[in-house]
Amino acid sequence: MYRRLRDVPIWPPRDVVHEFMPQCFKQEYPSTRIILDCTEIYIQTPSHFRVQSETNSSYKSHNTAKGLVGIAPNGFITLVTDLVSGRMSDKEITVKSGLIDGLDEQDSVMADRGFLIDEYLARKKVKLNIPPFLQGKEQLSVEEEDETRSIARLRIHVERVIERIKNFRLLQFVFPNSMATELNKIWVICCYLVNFTCKPIVGDNE
Repeated sequence: MYRRLRDVPIWPPRDVVHEFMPQCFKQEYPSTRIILDCTEIYIQTPSHFRVQSETNSSYKSHNTAKGLVGIAPNGFITLVTDLVSGRMSDKEITVKSGLIDGLDEQDSVMADRGFLIDEYLARKKVKLNIPPFLQGKEQLSVEEEDETRSIARLRIHVERVIERIKNFRLLQFVFPNSMATELNKIWVICCYLVNFTCKPIVGDNE
């Protein structure tokens, strides 16, 4: 099943993304091609010391495997990476995913603050929409606060999609070392099944 699903194309052309774009995106971020987020899956502490270090997530205080998920504005999953070690940064996993090669000029990408990929996107004339940083200021401006709220309101959809993925019971527990070679296959299958079995998470009128 894993191999068959991996052969199914899920990256849509830009005109298709725009055709099915909900109003909430058309009004505020109409050039959005993809919304990104990473998630981590708990794994049993590996026996090899080097792998222990590579998978030790400071964010989760546990050994984890990390995957990157991207959705179109309507909630359809358009990017699923293979799992990597939990210590890999959001920036690194995104760059290695090949996503940037698939973007078109004048697209935009929406993500959280950890996705510091603007320099890579700029080479393709793609904009990165992430919440503003304080950058030494005591507080955000009114405009920056509004932007933060707008992005958070739309970014929540990728979090809801990831929640659907992790509703599969196999991904809810600490994955044992005895099944380590199967984890990535299970992860990919669960992601694709969400696409094929669930209704779009964002309605046309939202």
